[in-house]
Amino acid sequence: MNNTLNIVWFRQDLRLEDNPALTKAAENYARILPIYILDDENAESWSMGEASRWWLHKSLESLNKSLDENLHFFIGKADEIIPDLIEKTKATGVYWNRCYEPWRINRDKKIKTALLNNNIKVRSFNGSLLFEPPNIKKQDDTPYKVFTPFYKKGCLENGPLPRDLLVCPSKLIFEKNIESKKLSELKLLPLINWHHNIENTWSPGEKGAQHRLNNFLKTGIKNYKIGRNRPDKEFISRLSAHLHFGELSPHQAWFRVKELRQSSDTKDSIEHFLSELGWREFSNNLLYYWQNLPEINLQKKFDRFPWLDNPKSLECWQRGMTGYPIVDAGMRQLWKTGYMHNRVRMVTGSFLVKNLMLDWRHGERWFWDTLLDADLANNSASWQWIAGCGADAAPYFRIFNPIIQGEKFDPNGDYVREYIPELSQIPTKFIHKPWEAPEDILLQVGIILDKDYPLPIVDLKLSRERALSAFKGLSENN
Repeated sequence: MNNTLNIVWFRQDLRLEDNPALTKAAENYARILPIYILDDENAESWSMGEASRWWLHKSLESLNKSLDENLHFFIGKADEIIPDLIEKTKATGVYWNRCYEPWRINRDKKIKTALLNNNIKVRSFNGSLLFEPPNIKKQDDTPYKVFTPFYKKGCLENGPLPRDLLVCPSKLIFEKNIESKKLSELKLLPLINWHHNIENTWSPGEKGAQHRLNNFLKTGIKNYKIGRNRPDKEFISRLSAHLHFGELSPHQAWFRVKELRQSSDTKDSIEHFLSELGWREFSNNLLYYWQNLPEINLQKKFDRFPWLDNPKSLECWQRGMTGYPIVDAGMRQLWKTGYMHNRVRMVTGSFLVKNLMLDWRHGERWFWDTLLDADLANNSASWQWIAGCGADAAPYFRIFNPIIQGEKFDPNGDYVREYIPELSQIPTKFIHKPWEAPEDILLQVGIILDKDYPLPIVDLKLSRERALSAFKGLSENN
């Protein structure tokens, strides 16, 4: 029997299959000690929001079951816990898959240096990205700031090919009798029972991830390219949280999709889905090279942008009470399910930063706390994109009209009716602009505007002109 003992540090890779750290640590029948550390101290302001913590609890519960209840839980600073564990267990190696948030990179470097100085074997692997940032640069050795050349030239043409999939060892030998916390002691579940609907909607864990991927490949991928813009339809993958927590690797999704038979009516959708995985890579690439992405405008001229200070408008937006149905449906979907359709994320984001002219950081922090798939790279890059201040950003004059967006992508109002039940009886003609409905129709369906549902909190035309004027001022002051 191999007497080697390796610590396997699970992080954002909560799965057994295609897990490089786990596979390598268990080679040659070495004993393994699987651990998870809730390290809020090092995370500081970027510790997980409430929605993510619920998902994490469920995912760890699932992973622990897959490991035959041999996952050990700890709370505190990983740079203190891991050396202490090594001293107690006499482990000779520590294995983990790399993470790319700045605070994790800095912490992991510190841990790795300390362990190597004490003759402890440290191995880290790529388990979370198809194309790691250090491998994807332009010919002049600078990082990409525009998605299309990043993906097509940097990744597909010149980047290393995604690694092959790995199979979990058929037999894992666990180190027993290690003192650790119970999962419940991590206190990840919310104290207030707001997550009932979320619990009925999602299945965190590796099995849930595979089930959702299989369903998407059967029913959604064929119509993905066009259908992904329809919040009233089920053509999206809903894999983002599974990918964020590593219950599914991007490699598993990438190769499964590429294996599909590409008929003429599915080829474009397949390529489009793969490019969406590419956007995830791009966001991580941006965060890797611009570590202040979650807090600092990438385009410095936006430091002068005259954001408004209006807590009341912010609260209306957060609660889904702006008076614009597609915006409110999105915000209520977020609160009810911990998720928001991608098209609606763009609409609600544009409304916050351009119609209400509130700082994008308000939206970034709200999404961080309420999204199950809250990912530092994706969340930060997306909010800077919609605000116009990030890399490859939406042009300043691109201001989504929530009425037009609703009529185009929720033409029958099904999405609005699902999340705004007080508008469920409104005729489709007025579902995205109920204030235009004649008084007799409102009376007939039993709605009093500004009582049962709010009137618009801002005028679209005037607020658009105000935003354009502010954006134009930035250019004139360059």
